[in-house]
Formats: sequence, structure tokens, C-alpha cells
Amino acid sequence: MSQADLKGEMLQAMRRLAKSVTIITTSNGQERFAMSATAVDSLSTEPPSLLICVNKTASLHAVLDAGADFCVNILGLEQEGLSHLCSGPVKGEARFQQGDWRSSEGGIPYLGDAQSAILCQQDGKFSYGTHTIFIGRIVEIHNSVEISPLVYLNGAYTTTASSLVVAN
Repeated sequence: MSQADLKGEMLQAMRRLAKSVTIITTSNGQERFAMSATAVDSLSTEPPSLLICVNKTASLHAVLDAGADFCVNILGLEQEGLSHLCSGPVKGEARFQQGDWRSSEGGIPYLGDAQSAILCQQDGKFSYGTHTIFIGRIVEIHNSVEISPLVYLNGAYTTTASSLVVAN
């Protein structure tokens, strides 16, 4: 199979991999940055950590590459509009004009009403092809009570469950 064919088949295969939709946020101290992403995963529980994969052409890549901390905001079904806002032509501070945006003690923006907002201290990076894998050591988590995950599958938004409430 040629490289072009392999790339096309990989893209088709990844359309079948249902993933939670997130917005990754960071700040350089003066500006806030946000982008929609599905390339996020848990890494370890000891220490609690996760990884994000960011295209080198993304506006927040340079800030992360310089070592900035970040937040992974896991979106709910009702936040589909925010995902569109953070993946389209709107750039910079305009991406924060909608939503319940708050700021951590360290100045990292996070969504107050996200399914989960996972604040991370950057703890490593690895460049591979068109992307950089950033490792985040989790320092703080804000979980919502309701669970209504926004999922991306086959080029469209969907969900996996009716709204659930987590028992504490």
C-alpha cells in the first residue's frame, strides 16, 4: 500500500474511533489560547497525568512549546457551539467570548461548567511528525455532577448516553 493510500485509510479508520471532545486552553501571561481537540488521553495514575497531541501549526503550539501549563476541558453535549468556536476561523481572545470561562491561580483559563476541567503542569514533550505530544501532570480537577459527553464520530458530534448524574 502506498503512503498516500495508507494515509487515506488511516483517516477513514480514525473516523470510526469515537472520542470525547475537549478544548485545550493555555496562556502566555498576556493572552489566552484555546483549541478544540480529540487527541487527548490519560497517561498514568502515578503520577496522575495525561497527554495531548497538538499540531505544530496550531496557534497555541508555540506557547505550549515554550513550556506553558494547560487545561483539558472535557465538553458536554450542550457545549458543541464552543467546540465549533474553538476550531474555526475565530482566533485569539474572541474564542473566550462565550462560555463560563474562569482562571486558575496560575492564570490558566478553564470552563467552569465543563464535564471536567483538568489543570496540568507541563511535564515533558515529544515531537513527532506534524504534532507535538505534551505531557501534563495533573494538579487540579473540577468535575461536574451531570455527565452528558460530547463525542466526535465519523465527522459529526454525538453523545454516548442520556444525561447521567454521578452519585457522590
